[in-house]
Amino acid sequence: MGNLYEHIEALAKAKGFKNMTELCRTAGVPRATMTELKMGRSRDISKPNAQKLSNALDVTLDTLYGNEKKDTAPRAVSDDDIKFALFGGDGEITDAMYEEVRQFAAYVKQRHQKE
Repeated sequence: MGNLYEHIEALAKAKGFKNMTELCRTAGVPRATMTELKMGRSRDISKPNAQKLSNALDVTLDTLYGNEKKDTAPRAVSDDDIKFALFGGDGEITDAMYEEVRQFAAYVKQRHQKE
């Protein structure tokens, strides 16, 4: 992320604000607060003003500060993903070939559970 001012400015444009003055007016935040950020005389804003801005932009404080978490939820693995991993994407993998690998994997798992 660039600086905080640039990030908030991008959020404001995405939300449809014409400029930062309009955002400040809507949020009830002094324009000087944003000017200080823009000019580099401040690197942060007060929590009350941050909350007002996040409300006006309809985003969380994490999003306002650029700290939103990336989606780290595991995605479901498809049979095609497994086939590609096992066979390297080479040629046609038949259902019979894939089923044979699945059965072998089940056998190996069962054998290790007995040990």
